[in-house]
Amino acid sequence: MERLLKDDAIEEKGERARMASFVGAMAIADLVKTTLGPKGMDKILQSTGRGRSVTVTNDGATILKSLHIDNPAAKVLVDISKVQDDEVGDGTTSVVVLAGELLREAEKLVNMKIHPMTIIAGFRMALECARNALLQRTMDNKENTDKFRADLMNIAMTTLSSKILSQDKEYFAELAVDAVLRLKGSTNLEAIQILKKPGGSLKDSFLDEGFILDKKIGIGQPKRIENAKILVANTAMDTDKVKIYGARVRVDSMSKVADIEAAEKQKMREKVQKIIAHGINCFVNRQLIYNFPEELFADAGILAIEHADFEGIERLALVTGGEIASTFDNPESVKLGHCKVIEEIMIGEDRLIHFSGVEMGQACTIVLRGASEHVLDEAERSLHDALCVLSQTVNDTRVLFGGGWPEMVMAKEVDELARKTPGKKSHAIDAFSRALQAIPTTIADNAGLDSAELIAQLRAEHHKENCTAGIDVITGSVGDMQKLGIQESFKVKQAILLSATEAAEMILRVDEIITCAPRRREDRM
Repeated sequence: MERLLKDDAIEEKGERARMASFVGAMAIADLVKTTLGPKGMDKILQSTGRGRSVTVTNDGATILKSLHIDNPAAKVLVDISKVQDDEVGDGTTSVVVLAGELLREAEKLVNMKIHPMTIIAGFRMALECARNALLQRTMDNKENTDKFRADLMNIAMTTLSSKILSQDKEYFAELAVDAVLRLKGSTNLEAIQILKKPGGSLKDSFLDEGFILDKKIGIGQPKRIENAKILVANTAMDTDKVKIYGARVRVDSMSKVADIEAAEKQKMREKVQKIIAHGINCFVNRQLIYNFPEELFADAGILAIEHADFEGIERLALVTGGEIASTFDNPESVKLGHCKVIEEIMIGEDRLIHFSGVEMGQACTIVLRGASEHVLDEAERSLHDALCVLSQTVNDTRVLFGGGWPEMVMAKEVDELARKTPGKKSHAIDAFSRALQAIPTTIADNAGLDSAELIAQLRAEHHKENCTAGIDVITGSVGDMQKLGIQESFKVKQAILLSATEAAEMILRVDEIITCAPRRREDRM
């Protein structure tokens, strides 16, 4: 038979294709498995690009995003971890570990000659059952503000305990909860700005109401302004050169040059006059402001800030309630931003501009201090995870216990379902329950505990009514999650469950992998 595909295309069928996808997915799961739980380890990722930048992290999504992977099934797992990161912020490692375990169990079933579709049907039933088991056991304290705040604190501490901030988790949980409660229920994390300043220790980080812009105040300008009216602009304030590319101006005497310069100065002066006519006392521009316009602003007693980076001015406009303007002909249509006080503050060695009493009351800035850039980057990722989870929890206030408790609850229910289900599907349902137990097993393994012993004890505990037992990594035994205050958001757990099962199903359905032939570079010689 003639070859259907091009010369270098590779085609793998049936068993081999399935093996390749299982092996790839399990390898990825094993890679991030060691970062799971409060005793999880970090990975160093070194890029091959210029500067060989180094990232130290234990955030599943960050690790997987940085890997260049050839195996198609492994890519599916990288994707679900990314989506988990965007959607709920935390649980990026758990989702990959769970999907990997589901595939590991499925592989045994396929080897027992059970058809993948049967396995998928069993997984579907088990998923419904597990989800219902969780739904029945959620707690919801949204009526009682103090209790709900305590829940949020616990969730934040649970999220942070597996990250670099675990040493000062109470402190940072407090920061994160304060920041999120200011948002009053919106999940827009734009209003929370995270500034990283090397120096000091992580303990020196603080939450500041208002907005901090990482710029210095220009020379000869007021250092403090009260009741500021702010014009946020994106316009060129450097027209002391002819701006047409390749333009030539021929003059026949030196005085003509002076005329051109004077005309340009006059043009600039008019523009500044227009800007001043808005009745502002603070002008923030994204582009450069040259000495001459700066001097004019200083004479008018207006604070001019140049070169505020784009994210900075977008956020500044959002926070002060202004809009970004680029033309100044009709002042009445431009929306100005307002804030109570603008002043210069010092953080470490640097001077920054602080806007306080802004329009959007929910805005705040978290300033992170730390020993080095790597520590700060990782701290920012950890904090971002906590903020995401908290803002999701404020909307969906249901919470669960953590520490492997939800997995054991689900596993128990799924196990009972498997005993009632006739036919081959029961094997798949049983496999699902074993895969769920992999998460507490991994948490215990990473802490160097005897996981088989602990899981057996946990299972026995969970056969009692209303049990709240989970793994207490600190004492290395089965502990009461309610007393320890280890809680997780229901939304995160549900997202982990659904994404992992769907990804495992998708990989299970594969029976052929076709790799296209690489494009040949023609010889140019």
